[in-house]
Amino acid sequence: MADFEIKTKTGTAGKASLGALLGAAFLMATSAIGPGFVTQTAVFTQQYMANFAFIILASVILDIGAQMNVWRVIAISGMRGQDVANKVLPGLGYFVAFLVALGGLAFNIGNIAGAGMGMNVMFGITPAMGAIISAMIAIFIFLSKEMGKAMDAFAKVLGGLMILLTLYVAIITRPPVGEALLRTFVPTEVPLLPIITLLGGTVGGYITFAGGHRLIDAGITGIENLREVTRGSVTGIIIASVMRVVLFLAVLGVVAAGHKLDPANPPASAFQLAAGNIGYKLFGVVFWSAAITSVVGAAYTSVSFLRSLASTFENNYKWWIIAFIVASTVIFVTIGKPVKLLILAGALNGLILPITLGTMLIASKRKDIVGEYKQPTWLMLFGILVVIVAIYAGVLSLKGITDLFK
Repeated sequence: MADFEIKTKTGTAGKASLGALLGAAFLMATSAIGPGFVTQTAVFTQQYMANFAFIILASVILDIGAQMNVWRVIAISGMRGQDVANKVLPGLGYFVAFLVALGGLAFNIGNIAGAGMGMNVMFGITPAMGAIISAMIAIFIFLSKEMGKAMDAFAKVLGGLMILLTLYVAIITRPPVGEALLRTFVPTEVPLLPIITLLGGTVGGYITFAGGHRLIDAGITGIENLREVTRGSVTGIIIASVMRVVLFLAVLGVVAAGHKLDPANPPASAFQLAAGNIGYKLFGVVFWSAAITSVVGAAYTSVSFLRSLASTFENNYKWWIIAFIVASTVIFVTIGKPVKLLILAGALNGLILPITLGTMLIASKRKDIVGEYKQPTWLMLFGILVVIVAIYAGVLSLKGITDLFK
């Protein structure tokens, strides 16, 4: 699409391409920072206290391994994830596209629900009305004449706002930073499950492809842009991780002071305990920002997996994105948040990462996909480690599918 094109030539990575790279990084980060991300961080902080710092560090290292492998192959090949998969094994791309689109739709229902809940906290309107208003805001972005730039700016502004507001709460709660720093490297326990959970939540499903596909639409591909692409992939993980760390510290300050979080809404109670009614309103802003940016990221990336599979998706790209948002909103407003669908989507997401990342690792060795480019051995080994961890996570996620039939 013309409004997505920001062509980049060798040695001319100007302001436009740098802006698109940062936009891609923020799109990936804000896609990861959704309602589940916020709630999960609060719950794990209460459960593991300062030791959660080590869990964050371990997951960040694995996230970077996954993200760098995926972004580099996409940038070098100039192909989206599903096209790379079809090159590796004919038909695999269609299977991956189906999994990603289904998982993206299910999670977008949760994102829309989170946006409605954020609006409810901020303005006192019903979650359903908040969801509808939020969906209209997201749709407006995709109706913009320069859709790519609008999406980049939206992700940057709200991503920055979330971090700043949460940092304010973290300062108020006065967390035991020294202990958190110590436990980052010398934990008293090393639980594997939360590390795996954070890995899937940050780079699972469609999330790791959000920024990579944005690079293709921005025309930032080829070996000449490899350094910038690599920097962008790490930046995306760092942005999401900064939000995770700041939120962890904010909640840690609350629970370390002896407070118990409300199980019905752990992050909201943390903000409220920290700063009273003002803190509760700030939570509404943070939660809404997390949810609405994830709505945009999920819709954009899920439909991008369908673009090369049928001409109607390519020719009517923005309208399919809008239809995706509308469908998510209608399902939430009319049916609610279907628990079984979310369980199934979570299980599928757990299975997607080892398939997609494994495919990218194979693709990085195929000359018909990446030409003469050679993926560094250390990065390949890094990716294999993440695949092994992700396979274990996928086995665990299968339990989510069996729960549907009990």
